[in-house]
Amino acid sequence: MAGESSADAAPHVPVLLRPLLAAVAPVSGLWLDGTFGAGGYARGLLEAGAARVIGVDRDPSVFGLAAQWAGAFGDRLRLVEGTFSDLDTLAGEPLDGVVLDLGVSSMQLDQPERGFSFMKDGPLDMRMSGAGPSAADLVNEAGEAQLADIIYHYGEDRAARRIARAIVRAREAAPITTTKQLVSVVESCLPRPKPGQSHPATRSFQALRIAVNDEFGQLIAGLEAAERALKPGGRLAVVTFHSLEDRVVKRFLLARSGGEAQGSRHAPERVDAAPAFTLPTRRATAPDAAELAQNPRARSAKLRVAIRTGAPAGRPDRASLGLPQPALDPAPRRKGH
Repeated sequence: MAGESSADAAPHVPVLLRPLLAAVAPVSGLWLDGTFGAGGYARGLLEAGAARVIGVDRDPSVFGLAAQWAGAFGDRLRLVEGTFSDLDTLAGEPLDGVVLDLGVSSMQLDQPERGFSFMKDGPLDMRMSGAGPSAADLVNEAGEAQLADIIYHYGEDRAARRIARAIVRAREAAPITTTKQLVSVVESCLPRPKPGQSHPATRSFQALRIAVNDEFGQLIAGLEAAERALKPGGRLAVVTFHSLEDRVVKRFLLARSGGEAQGSRHAPERVDAAPAFTLPTRRATAPDAAELAQNPRARSAKLRVAIRTGAPAGRPDRASLGLPQPALDPAPRRKGH
């Protein structure tokens, strides 16, 4: 999602749309866009030949923005508030295709009041749905060890303990309620970045956003829901924006296509169920030079596509999927609860 440009009026052009449409061609039947956002994938699918598209998003604000163009598609486009972890239930019928564009959208990044961006000052929120504990709740109420665990596992920041210690020390003086405050705390305990390096707060903001929105729990549940919902021959297309997401998607698709390693040759031979997916290629598709020139935010994006078989839906061994595993529950405990 982070690749959508906010510079244009609607509609926004999402990352890797052209290669995605090519990979799932011919587009027809009923599709579900599980991360509707600015509607770029849904619009692209409709224009490419989908009979109908169901647009799902946990952020209710996006549907009002779609009003200026969605009416042109009439009843071919149905918008539903919800999370893509429930996409099979929300669809209510078998699907010919599912598109998932993971992470935070450019619309959300570009709205300071949402609190996703370390580049703009705003309330420290980060909730995609606007409900539940916010990033400020987490930052001000979680223990030091819990914060360090989240930043290390979800942000892959080796300075996690140092950052968590600085957060706890800062909040003792005053609650951390804005993105600018948190950025200042992180910057205070990390060296200034060299030219070409990412902002010091990048990993901490990513980690907190993932924890607040349970993004990996949603991802696994969404992939399993797509497997249940897709018809034989149906397409699943997933766009990721960082290595943690891509690793989980890659391992899920390998596991559900029968591509897992068999392990030691001395171990008993494993009896596998029939593969639920086939993979046109094991390699991910990255943006080409033309797309990167148009949208630098697309630089880390990867697209993976799988085709549903007629085998019964199942569940992978989640322990084998490379899920980040913070030792502690990332949801903050409210005082008095």
